[in-house]
Amino acid sequence: MLIDAHTHMIHPYEEAYKQNMELARCRFGVDHVIVSNLQSLYPDEAEIQTLNDATYQYMQERPDFVSGLCTLNPRHANAAQELERRLDQGFVGAKLWVATHCDDPLVDPIARVCIDRNVPVLIHAFYKSHPGMQLPYESLGEHVANLARRFPELKLVMAHLGASAFRELPTVVSLPNVWVDFSGSLCHADTLPYALNLLGSKRILFGTDGPLVAFHPSIGQLMDAELTEEEREDISWRNADRLYLGGRYEKI
Repeated sequence: MLIDAHTHMIHPYEEAYKQNMELARCRFGVDHVIVSNLQSLYPDEAEIQTLNDATYQYMQERPDFVSGLCTLNPRHANAAQELERRLDQGFVGAKLWVATHCDDPLVDPIARVCIDRNVPVLIHAFYKSHPGMQLPYESLGEHVANLARRFPELKLVMAHLGASAFRELPTVVSLPNVWVDFSGSLCHADTLPYALNLLGSKRILFGTDGPLVAFHPSIGQLMDAELTEEEREDISWRNADRLYLGGRYEKI
């Protein structure tokens, strides 16, 4: 069993991304994907609607294979209402990218909806060692930790191991409401073992940031890791199943 807990479509190229996800299913045995749709860094309300409409269409086309995350810009006054509407359509959580730091109070209404509906938030967190490369509102581990402490009931997934596992993971290690995924072209052999040692297998999700070339480093890291059978199942699918899907596959 394999659940890819971090995949994307990119508007307006959704059809191409769908084909690549089907390729991942056929070649690598991906059983289910958690999908969000992206386009610009600071989307307006019309763009958010377009992105989530396309995700919903894909969910309708492949309900056995696809679950959607609601892409949001917390700067929009209607962000919490958009999330509520999409959760009513069957979306399984929220996706925050780089429109604002995730610990900004603008995120609080979204956090409260997620707590009330018992769904997680996937947060793009990506440390870049060159200061000029860091986007103005790109979250880091410290921002994720601030949000997690403010809302201890809120389930958070810090994506990409924060892009610098040795810098970012220590900021969330003491916060049991934070999970991580190792998606996104981060092909360092030591980062997954480090995360496992620090967090344990119950807080790590397989994700790829695919279906781009990023898929191959992530699947390679998973295949190469020295894991017990229980650890491999936790990371490969069980954590994502419990967090996003309510234990759908565990009950089978």
